[in-house]
Amino acid sequence: MIMDFFRQGAAQPGAVETGAPEAKASAAGRVMAWHGANRVAWSARDTGSLTRQGFAANPVGFRCVKMIAEAAAALPLVLQDSEQRFAEHPMLSLIRSPNPAQGRAELLEALFGQLLLTGNAYVEAVGGPDGAPVELHVLRSDRMSVVPGADGWPVAYEYAVSGRKHRFDVSGGHPAVCQIKSFHPQDDHYGLSPMQAAAQAVDVHNSASRWSKALLDNAARPSGAIIYRGAEGQGALSTDQYQRLVDEMESHHQGARNAGRPMLLEGGLDWKPMGFSPSDMEFQKTKESAAREIALAFGVPPMLLGVPGDAAYANYQEANRAFFRLTVLPLASRVAASLSDWLSGFDGADLELKPDLDQVPALAAERDAQWARVAGADFLTTGEKRSLLGLPALPEPGVADE
Repeated sequence: MIMDFFRQGAAQPGAVETGAPEAKASAAGRVMAWHGANRVAWSARDTGSLTRQGFAANPVGFRCVKMIAEAAAALPLVLQDSEQRFAEHPMLSLIRSPNPAQGRAELLEALFGQLLLTGNAYVEAVGGPDGAPVELHVLRSDRMSVVPGADGWPVAYEYAVSGRKHRFDVSGGHPAVCQIKSFHPQDDHYGLSPMQAAAQAVDVHNSASRWSKALLDNAARPSGAIIYRGAEGQGALSTDQYQRLVDEMESHHQGARNAGRPMLLEGGLDWKPMGFSPSDMEFQKTKESAAREIALAFGVPPMLLGVPGDAAYANYQEANRAFFRLTVLPLASRVAASLSDWLSGFDGADLELKPDLDQVPALAAERDAQWARVAGADFLTTGEKRSLLGLPALPEPGVADE
């Protein structure tokens, strides 16, 4: 009786017959796409997923970002205008002590890290009573969104945290937020990060690491096969026999604790060990190739990461010099130029902030050679030599210093 109530199509007492039972179906059922069994599964490409998979869960990506960010943040900076190089200046003091929670190295490392992981970096200036910035803060790029105006240029930045939003208006006056972004050929407001370019290599490297972990859990080698030959050629176990064999294998012969433990086989069971197949042997090379691709996307010589199989540089010193010359210095110079242009706009001064190449140990040999060439050029004046070396011009003779 009760089951009749739930039985599909059963008539209820007092109900009016309406013909055939109604067929229930989703309106979107006809357009649903079911994934095939053999399709490649890539990780998500949003900022949070890339950061977790490529930085927090991948040693190669983590080391690349840390190496570039720490090296760029440690570069000494000089501030100068067309006439002099400043030993003390409010801008230098602000960068040296940007806020109560961070020093110069922590602020710049966070800035470079955000730029490498997301392709965007945002710096907020906290103004004092006179409008001049007294603190600098690096804002998380995954929380910031650009608000474009009618003409396509940004009119505001929105910073969202825990459901709350703060709007930085940049439509009038000098903006309180400076956005530094990498080149992106298909986006007008956000940059393209090296992590996005290396996303597929990160997936391959992480999958290879999981495969290696699973192999280690199985005594670091393919275990082999148990072959059953029963009486009169019978080759099938009963359900109870099969389950008992599986339980015994899991409890006594799997995992690192049971590695090398002898196996006791009853009548009809035979053990056939298996070796690595050629595809298994090539798996490690696939992982190393993915590591080189990640390093290539970030511009870090694989030799500096300890990745085998790369002989692009003759020695470690040459690779380190190429790392600074081709990766660290262009990034640091571009960020320093953006910061100096932005900070100079608060007081209208025309200042240039740039890395001091004379104090970079990795480039000492190149700088010595350049200084020797410039010093030996007798056809150049002193002012021209200083200009070639990136130094401000000397005051003209007879002009007193103010």
